[in-house]
Amino acid sequence: MIFGTLPSGEQVERVELSSGRLRAEVLTLGAIVRSLEVSGVNVVLGLDTLEDYLTRSRYFGAVVGRYGNRIAGGRFTLDGVEYRLPVNNGPNSLHGGTEGFDSKVWTISDRTDSSVTLTLTSPDGDQGYPGTLTASVTYTLGDDALRIDYLTETDAPTVVNLTNHSYFNLTGGGDVLDHVVRIEAEHYLPVDADKIPTGEPAPVKGTVFDFTEPHTVGERYDGAYDHCFVLDGGIQVTAGGLTMEVTTTEPGVQFYSGSMLDGVATPYGAFAGLCLETQHFPDSPNQPQFPSTVLRPGERRTSTTTYTFTS
Repeated sequence: MIFGTLPSGEQVERVELSSGRLRAEVLTLGAIVRSLEVSGVNVVLGLDTLEDYLTRSRYFGAVVGRYGNRIAGGRFTLDGVEYRLPVNNGPNSLHGGTEGFDSKVWTISDRTDSSVTLTLTSPDGDQGYPGTLTASVTYTLGDDALRIDYLTETDAPTVVNLTNHSYFNLTGGGDVLDHVVRIEAEHYLPVDADKIPTGEPAPVKGTVFDFTEPHTVGERYDGAYDHCFVLDGGIQVTAGGLTMEVTTTEPGVQFYSGSMLDGVATPYGAFAGLCLETQHFPDSPNQPQFPSTVLRPGERRTSTTTYTFTS
């Protein structure tokens, strides 16, 4: 089903998935999850038109890469060679640069009523990154859950950190300030003024970043979270009688509360949805103490994140 046509003439397809009480729409542009309905309630923020996704999106529902989150100064060194990336977030490179994976049209390589696999080839030098990278993402509905499986391979050493950038609102409208969040993480990553990690993880105990016991989004820190947590387990979000449990094979999650949405540049205002971007840590290519994001020829990088819904 055609969702729209890009100025280049390339068509963007829309895929419908269903399983039990779950329904989803996925676009080939950016591998975007446009909607995810649980018993008829859409729990993610989506946009109405292709033009909106091209001009008014803040990565709504997209797979971001080649490197999700920030790389300081738009540069990193790998095997003694410095690589420079587009700077698109203050002094940093964010979510793969000015033309990241969210802006690419992916190819449908497999599809059933409840799942779809999308693939993308990123050529050597794409946004400054070395190596030709092949990526696939599979969305599967089943057992009251959305499962996302990622796979990447390369023909030359590179760095990679894919994640999905869906904004969740479990009530289907209003803001998320009263959503109750629990994150099984004893540590988080403090950041500088440009949101780059300052070094070692810090304990959450005694801080506004302690979600080891449930707290609402708006209870502390003016709700303005945009930080990476070092996961020891899963994540739970509850609102409106619905609970979403997130499990992942990734070492961290970027909890972003949507505080910078403005209702002008985007169709949604502040706190309209929250993001739980399961991923490796920000700026890992420049911080060797973090888990490595380096991918080399002959290796297959896989990752799985599952969002399970209970009433």
